Amino acid sequence: MKVRTFRLGGVHPEENKLSNDAVTKPAPLPKQAVLLMTQHIGAPAKPVVKEGDKVKVGTLIAEAGGFVSAPVHSSVSGTVIKVGEAVDAVGANRPAVYIKVEGDEWEPTIDRSDKLETLEAHPELTPEEIVNRIKNAGIVGMGGACFPTFIKLCPPPTATAECIIINGVECEPYITSDYRLMLEKADELIEGVKILMKGAKVNQGYIGIEENKPAAIKLIAEKIAEKNITNIEVVPLAKKYPQGGEKQLVDAVIRRQVPAPPAIPVNVGAIVQNAATAYAVYEAVMKNKPLFERYTTVTGKQIKTPSNYLVRMGTSFQELIDLCGGMPAGDNKVLAGGPMMGRAVNTLDVTVGKGQNCITVLTDADAKRKEIDPCIRCAKCVGACPMGLEPYLLATCSSKKMWDKVEAEMITSCIECGSCQFTCPSHRPLLDNIRVGKSTVMGIIRSRNAAPAPAPAKSGSAPAPAGKGTAKPMSTADKPFVPTSIPTVKPANKPVNLPAGCKPADMKSLKSI
Repeated sequence: MKVRTFRLGGVHPEENKLSNDAVTKPAPLPKQAVLLMTQHIGAPAKPVVKEGDKVKVGTLIAEAGGFVSAPVHSSVSGTVIKVGEAVDAVGANRPAVYIKVEGDEWEPTIDRSDKLETLEAHPELTPEEIVNRIKNAGIVGMGGACFPTFIKLCPPPTATAECIIINGVECEPYITSDYRLMLEKADELIEGVKILMKGAKVNQGYIGIEENKPAAIKLIAEKIAEKNITNIEVVPLAKKYPQGGEKQLVDAVIRRQVPAPPAIPVNVGAIVQNAATAYAVYEAVMKNKPLFERYTTVTGKQIKTPSNYLVRMGTSFQELIDLCGGMPAGDNKVLAGGPMMGRAVNTLDVTVGKGQNCITVLTDADAKRKEIDPCIRCAKCVGACPMGLEPYLLATCSSKKMWDKVEAEMITSCIECGSCQFTCPSHRPLLDNIRVGKSTVMGIIRSRNAAPAPAPAKSGSAPAPAGKGTAKPMSTADKPFVPTSIPTVKPANKPVNLPAGCKPADMKSLKSI
């Protein structure tokens, strides 16, 4: 089987796919659902319910708080007992709605049948109607980024979408929820891809799957062939982390590199969506089902029964870990996500949201930080970085609060994959420092762009001296990316093997694009 991969960096962490063969089971309903209003990137959703209101499964409980936002629907039936705040996975207090669970009554407009609905059977669905249904259902990217899906389907005038790329890679260690979804819901997934293609007005679709999932590759390819679909192709990808990164996936599948921010994949013709998102799109458009449940893996080396569950949003981590045999004895670290990009939680009262694909329990031996040694200038972090950055420099300058320097060194291009920290022989907290630096610089950029421009100087007067309150000029990196042209997507039915090492002629530095 010929495979493709991205051209810059990458590492090979231990897979630990302990729940690969665990068939997905519906998780029991929580006793109380705590639904955050921040299950997406952008403005928090605005609650439209109050204490004492009765809700059903699928009832709208919060409307989008802005253009970049998403509505939230109830995952349970019962009574709203509180509209307040709750702790999220990073330990911050966020607006939330608390619902006491009473039965399991669904909104009657939701189609709960198992009948497969095809796009061909619904010619009345226009691209505009598809986008509108996705928007109203609260669909967001379910690979972790949680960006509102409808926005991706409506690219800016400066870009032209040419293909949909479905991310079925799941390269993060331990996580198997997308793998199980591809095996168990292949037909619905394919229909979801077709719906996304029509919504985005493109004629080509790709499903990228890592080579360590041969059963999923075989099953989906066979179903596509059975349905005589000629414009959707399964693309086997090399087993390498972070193969599932959005920019890395675009590079691997259509051989184009996405420039530095603010450029996005659609600037080179691609719209990337997660496999779970494609399935949620099918349910939203064909079954009128909002996004209120998702496939989630609960795993860890000391977990008695690593499992995959279909989980209602608002279910606590504690309840799901208890389903798998409870918390192991000893000191453990619980991650929202996997070990490479996941965040450690400080309470098991944290609840599952739209982007929560995994709960990983690490033992003390796996989670304990090793003693930090001085940097030996080996440049392993540079070789591992899939974005062509210099992590050692970004981390050092961030720790010294050299914000102008790290901005100039493209810290906003970091995808926070953790490859640098994984490969560092000195066990330096590279990603930790870079995350702080990136967050700070992005805040500076937002403030700079929001600051009013200085008033023009009067004729004959001296220019106003630079000082407090003067907006810093926008740097080149902050200017909107406007492509001069977007090349045609080349057919990908002839995957090519790439050499283990990258030749300089095969790539461009992301800094020079």
